[in-house]
Amino acid sequence: MSVNKNNIISFLSELTLNNNKEWFDANKERYLEAKQEMEELVQDVIGRVSEFDATIADQLAKKCVFRIYRDVRFSKNKEPYKNNMGGFIVPGGKKSGKAGYYLHLEPSNSFIAGGVYMPESTNLKKIRDEVLYNTKAFKSIIESDKFVEVFGQVEGEKLKRPPKGFPADFEDIELLKFKSYTVLHKVTDIQVNQVGFVNQVIEVFKVMKDFNYFLNEAMD
Repeated sequence: MSVNKNNIISFLSELTLNNNKEWFDANKERYLEAKQEMEELVQDVIGRVSEFDATIADQLAKKCVFRIYRDVRFSKNKEPYKNNMGGFIVPGGKKSGKAGYYLHLEPSNSFIAGGVYMPESTNLKKIRDEVLYNTKAFKSIIESDKFVEVFGQVEGEKLKRPPKGFPADFEDIELLKFKSYTVLHKVTDIQVNQVGFVNQVIEVFKVMKDFNYFLNEAMD
């Protein structure tokens, strides 16, 4: 499937400059076109990812793509719309709390990412326990040449001190300090609009698969 992602980036670029209800209402058809193209893109990705990760095979793009409308009730930023479109493909759906595959399209700030963001405390402890007891397996994933080439390292906010209940003298204590276990691969607008972009997304997600598996097995 070939999706015209130029429309997505083009629409979001103009929305960034005109983030108000009047402009959005006047360009509602363009938004609906961009939204449909994003859903088609994500559905294509789901089909391709399911070939090597069957745990997400039953997901539907419409349930994976996030709403463009912002909740401004408790935010200093009162712009009504997000300047991006994102889709999170994850076992059990994007509210499951599991690790998954995330695609983020935003003018000059697009990226391919994944893992688990700010898991609730029970799941976070399970992940830390698994990293503690299976450090070698975890490090074999995150220190592999391909992983380092694509992602660099695990990302996420960290505690300043070792988490409670874990040995402070653990050799790889830094791996237990994460509040999120995520990875990120940035892409340019030019890359997003290239015909082969979906292939690039899939190759990045393939490198991410073992990382997500480790996290989800820890939480199961």
